[in-house]
Amino acid sequence: MLHELKNIIRSAQRAQEAGIQTVLASVVALEGSSYRRPGVRMSLQENGKMIGAVSGGCVEKEVFRQAQSVFETGQSKLMVYDGRYRLGCEGILYILIEPLKLNDEFVEAFERQCQSRKSFSISSAYSKEEVNRLKGFSTFHFADGNHSINDNQTDDLEVFKQDIKPGFKLQIVGSEHDAVELCRLASNTCWEVDIIAPPDDPKSIENFPGATNYYGIDENEFGDFAFDQQTAVVLMTHSYVKDLKYLTAIRNIKVPYIGLLGPSKRREKLINDLLERYEDIKDEFFDILHGPAGINIGAETPQEIALSIVSEILSVTRHQETISLKDKKSGIHE
Repeated sequence: MLHELKNIIRSAQRAQEAGIQTVLASVVALEGSSYRRPGVRMSLQENGKMIGAVSGGCVEKEVFRQAQSVFETGQSKLMVYDGRYRLGCEGILYILIEPLKLNDEFVEAFERQCQSRKSFSISSAYSKEEVNRLKGFSTFHFADGNHSINDNQTDDLEVFKQDIKPGFKLQIVGSEHDAVELCRLASNTCWEVDIIAPPDDPKSIENFPGATNYYGIDENEFGDFAFDQQTAVVLMTHSYVKDLKYLTAIRNIKVPYIGLLGPSKRREKLINDLLERYEDIKDEFFDILHGPAGINIGAETPQEIALSIVSEILSVTRHQETISLKDKKSGIHE
């Protein structure tokens, strides 16, 4: 995911400036099951610092041990970790370990790509054949071109390609205590969080731990925002009039989720008042409205309500039915 990749790249940049080598470890293939799937990455520095993880914590020590030869030689390698007799996941992991060398051109292109909120891809070349396991390299495919992170490029290798979506963003319209708790939980989930409050609200970003941005704006300015399929909106101003104004301003946006705080009667009243003013609203807009926001977990406290809402956003955006995993007939990751 992009937030993990950001941490890896930015940490590697700081390490490189301090003269500390960094390697990138990427799960490029899997046989059986594992805690995480191909495409997960972590970085390891020669001083022992690790950013991210490729498992639940079982594999990382072995990855660091195997990485020592990469630090010494600068040559990539494919590590094979058979967890069938050591892990609860019963899978074989293929992990490409390669030098992570960053130049200014790469760093600038990476940051531009992140800010553009456009998808990009990463291709990792490797070989499972014993004679070719000391080969491999990754290439980042940005909008402005391709950027490799090391010099170990060669032909005739298998390629694992992964598409990276923009970071997920949650826009919270409201500034009461429950908005603070939703912001805190969403940011801990590594989402970008925007707080949108009326212009006369006395609060600031300091009141919302983990928030990315705070905007004291009216509904017209909010309606001018750029929205995309990696964005969810939750209206929770605790004012019916304000919620209606902000909802009206975004009646034509295309996002996967809009949450409405409050009971179902309040939702119906909001929809009816909206339709009285604008009869031409498309049916698709009402399909993305979720009110009361959240899934049914018996939430009572602001923290529990936040958990309920975040869970629903995840289930909606990932097209999952909210059931107990014990009742799921297929594997956790289909």
